[in-house]
Amino acid sequence: MLKIRLSRTGRKNLNLFRVVVAEHKAPIKGRFVEILGHYNPSAKTDNFKIDEKRLKYWVSVGAKPTDTVTNLLVDAKILPEKEKIKKTTKKKLRKKEEKAEKPEVIEVPKAIQKGEGSAMEIPEEEEKSEEEKKPETEKQKPEELETKEPSKEEKSEEKKENPPAGGKKA
Repeated sequence: MLKIRLSRTGRKNLNLFRVVVAEHKAPIKGRFVEILGHYNPSAKTDNFKIDEKRLKYWVSVGAKPTDTVTNLLVDAKILPEKEKIKKTTKKKLRKKEEKAEKPEVIEVPKAIQKGEGSAMEIPEEEEKSEEEKKPETEKQKPEELETKEPSKEEKSEEKKENPPAGGKKA
């Protein structure tokens, strides 16, 4: 399958590209069938030149331009504007999805919506005792508090009261 694509030439920090017709499996800087033109992204004017007759020939034979080359051809007004390809990365798509999901609706109690009472009052339905709100693991904590380790002060007091057996006498 033939592709019309860009092949990078030029030195370090000076990007120059050839517009070439190449087999899609050929290396990007490697073999190509024909040079159709060139592209200089750093030039302000006349940055894209291409042989339109050869381009039309290769397209008629079945060569397909890559997305970048298609966009360059649209910018050069060789192809119609409707063929311009807008590419989005996966990262941008994820950000759009997150923004779409973000707006959350906060439910306002009906009493506040109707204007009954103050905003600080909580309807009886929403009130729960503190014990009901706590999970079962938190309810069992008082038992664990009984078996806590003694502090440093308590340990030092125990040593004074119970000296080790066979130790030196003061």
